[in-house]
Amino acid sequence: MTMDRRQRHRYYGAALKPTRFETRWCLLLISIFLFLNTRTLSFDYGDALRKSLLYFESQRSGRLPYNQRVTWRHHSGLTDGLEQGVDLVGGYYDAGDHVKFGLPMAFTVTMLSWNVIEFQHQIAIAGELEHALEAIKWGTDYFIKAHTSPNVLWAEVGDGDTDHYCWQRPEDMTTSRQAYKIDENNPGSDLAGETTAAMAAASIVFKGTNPHYSHLLLHHAQQLFEFGDKYRGKYDESVGVVKSYYASVSGYKDELLWGAMWLYKATGDDKYLEYVIGNAHCFGGIGWAMTEFSWDVKYAGLQIMASKVKANLFISH
Repeated sequence: MTMDRRQRHRYYGAALKPTRFETRWCLLLISIFLFLNTRTLSFDYGDALRKSLLYFESQRSGRLPYNQRVTWRHHSGLTDGLEQGVDLVGGYYDAGDHVKFGLPMAFTVTMLSWNVIEFQHQIAIAGELEHALEAIKWGTDYFIKAHTSPNVLWAEVGDGDTDHYCWQRPEDMTTSRQAYKIDENNPGSDLAGETTAAMAAASIVFKGTNPHYSHLLLHHAQQLFEFGDKYRGKYDESVGVVKSYYASVSGYKDELLWGAMWLYKATGDDKYLEYVIGNAHCFGGIGWAMTEFSWDVKYAGLQIMASKVKANLFISH
């Protein structure tokens, strides 16, 4: 459907009516405060930002780079995916565990990218922009590996049950490195949708400095969205071992809308915005008052992005 600016304004402006909602904007609010001028405050938020990014370095899996700042960490998980015949080396361990859970990892990368998109100048002033970009790319490099074909995405590496009884460091771990995937016969629209969002958001981050990589990320994001939308289902019903740890309680509809919104932001292609508008009411959540924004529930973030789209359309009109 082709529309001129006035038609787009009328169509989207009517559809994206803002709603009042309450939500814990923990990550975004923390980000805002992190980049305030530290000279006028009694707390060094620049140092807090530096240590937050150091945390991501401490959670790295795979072959660590020469500029690794957390020097007590070393290479680990170098055979991940070997038994399945794929290269799943890299990515992030979950919290203090050695399992690589795809859904929370993808949400983390989406949020890191969103923060850089919104606060790049302030992060640069704090001297942490390169470290933030490295943190994002460490995740997206892994997602590229995990997306081995258009309709296959590896969802998890490791086993939560055995891992939680293990107190080895990752460099010495002897627990299972079994890998699990979603595909046409075992769908996971929530995981595909969130990984879409992560790669689309990261494509915006790298568009100016690494256009080839940005294009590659966008290509994967578009394929993943098509896969997740065509073969619908909850990923924890396909990958049962994740239910005790990161079950998708909210379902997959919020992630499909979330992924489409990030694709619209990354591409400017109206078809993704039309997908959000066309499915907003039947999928539910976009007009609700939300009390949570997390790796599981994305509606509040979607509401913020939709409100900004509407504001931009009014300004352009």
